[in-house]
Amino acid sequence: MTEAEKIVKLQMQELGQQARAASRLMASAETSAKNTALLAAMEAIDSMRTALAEANARDLKAGEEKGLDAAMLDRLELTDARIETMLEGLKQVASLADPIGEITDLRYMPSGIQVGRMRVPIGVIGIIYESRPNVTVEAASLCLKSGNATILRGGSEAFYSNQAIAKCIRKGLETAGLPETAVQVVGTTDRLAVGELITMPEYVDVIVPRGGKGLIERISKDAKVAVIKHLDGICHVYIDDGADITKAVNIALNAKTHRYGVCNAMESLLVAESMAETILGQLEQLYNDFDVEIRGCEKTRAIMSEAKPATEEDWNTEYLGPVLSIKVVAGIDEAIEHINTYSSQHTDTIVTEDYSRGRRFLREVDSSSVMINASTRFADGFEYGLGAEIGISTDKIHARGPVGLEGLTSQKFVVLGDGHIRK
Repeated sequence: MTEAEKIVKLQMQELGQQARAASRLMASAETSAKNTALLAAMEAIDSMRTALAEANARDLKAGEEKGLDAAMLDRLELTDARIETMLEGLKQVASLADPIGEITDLRYMPSGIQVGRMRVPIGVIGIIYESRPNVTVEAASLCLKSGNATILRGGSEAFYSNQAIAKCIRKGLETAGLPETAVQVVGTTDRLAVGELITMPEYVDVIVPRGGKGLIERISKDAKVAVIKHLDGICHVYIDDGADITKAVNIALNAKTHRYGVCNAMESLLVAESMAETILGQLEQLYNDFDVEIRGCEKTRAIMSEAKPATEEDWNTEYLGPVLSIKVVAGIDEAIEHINTYSSQHTDTIVTEDYSRGRRFLREVDSSSVMINASTRFADGFEYGLGAEIGISTDKIHARGPVGLEGLTSQKFVVLGDGHIRK
């Protein structure tokens, strides 16, 4: 091990030890104290706009010198509007119900004891993300409200911005009398820090990666800590036999064109053969208006003259852009088979007027969000009433779908007795 590696390892171990100690205090923190911390952090960010702008300017200048493209620089920039969004986000999280301590399913057993489940914090959450410094506020606020400690490792391109934001959050924690080490931002841009963070199960309970597929794949492969993740958002819309044409066209258009570069955008459209001529005939011009490139099966290309041939790779691709694969299927059986074969288990929807087929779709499609007669774009923590989300999980254990406050908690059994002994 080189001297540099030893230094990073020691730094990360210190962060881990401090986070573990802070997590025990956060687990017993009163809701009022957590809300005070969030609102005080909001006030600190508002009062330190100049310092935030200066830190962000350093990052932008360094990014330009490194040759970051316009899109990356845009994500990096902390505009006044984005700062306002950060402030509103802190206010919203403070207004959310605190899940910690909630006891559910409390029931009497034949022995006379009562058994239930209490919601508790996970402990220490490591969050690894890229580019956008506002994620620092989003992640820290959700972890704080759910009674967890967190170690944040943002992208090196946002180093100074993240440190400035973290200072404001620490101010909030100090004001509320909570440990400042409950929210820590890794103080080095060395990539070795990521490797250490994801291999410290003695200090970190779960990792949440937010970024590109390459980052998430690497973390999932190398982590010794549990990971809450999704790799792809290959989302489908299936238009069923006898679907309402207006609903079908509107949903298929919105799911694809509302925003392209998001994980809940539709990437594949499946249309029942009986509906194909009508639906695809109407969608062809609409997609043309949005400059969406169509890649279709043979039956699709017979209807949509400008469609390019779809390959096997297309059914497996998250385009994150104005490209859409389309397949004409015999009916719901083939649609479900196709989705369960190619879906990334993120979000899939059926457009149908048949109650039984809709219920069957909900039951048999194995994804974290399954919908009837709604755009896939609704797969979002805010739209689901969670108030905010730290990401979307396509895993099947613990959290699945949009991960809000409850997804950052666990449960333990609690037993209430009155001198009961087992006989």
